[in-house]
Amino acid sequence: MIDKAFEVLDYRFRNAQLLTEALTHASTAGHRLESNERMEFLGDAILGHIVCEYLYHTYPQFLEGELTKIKSAVVSRKVCAQISAKLNLCSLLNLGKGMRSRDVLPTSVVAAVLESIIAAIYLDSDIHTTKTFIIKHIKPFIDQAAESSHQSNFKSVLQQHAQKHLTAAPNYMLLDEKGPDHSKAFEMCVEIDGQRFHSAWAISKKEAEQQAALYALCELNVADVDDNGHIHINSQ
Repeated sequence: MIDKAFEVLDYRFRNAQLLTEALTHASTAGHRLESNERMEFLGDAILGHIVCEYLYHTYPQFLEGELTKIKSAVVSRKVCAQISAKLNLCSLLNLGKGMRSRDVLPTSVVAAVLESIIAAIYLDSDIHTTKTFIIKHIKPFIDQAAESSHQSNFKSVLQQHAQKHLTAAPNYMLLDEKGPDHSKAFEMCVEIDGQRFHSAWAISKKEAEQQAALYALCELNVADVDDNGHIHINSQ
């Protein structure tokens, strides 16, 4: 088992008992305390800690809300299951007869084995080795989530561009509003150091500000929209 785990994980356990525990599902354990459930609990906490620390240092320009969105997206059952499936961790898992007979394992089981393996690596080595393992496999998901968050928050992108390349911060102005109180539409524009950019209408001021920020980014050649409507943020 150790050799096969090393081949899958690129990590060789010194304490084989930790690996055995990490791969013992409750369906085959004599007692739930002998299963990987406690390791799953520890691994989940370690994963969250390492991802948060990585995001904090890697994206100093992101606000707390943006960091939280990225963390929630990547420290999720879905992503853990995808990584686990890619590594084929379930081929190492000790399952009871009822679980083994299933054509497809539940996502929760597939995700949990990754978390238990993380805990086992941590207990067998140290936090730095564990971090290397986690970031190696989760970084593509972080990059994707960060890019999505970055591109959808056009106000944040414009703010960063203004701080780096312009002489003043963006100022959002309400130009007009229409409709009854329960169904208003708002026209907003961005002004930077006396330069006013194309205005935008939306059913909330927040949405109108985001659209106005996108218009400003396009006029500043920081963003462009292709023929399919996909938005691309250029390197700043």
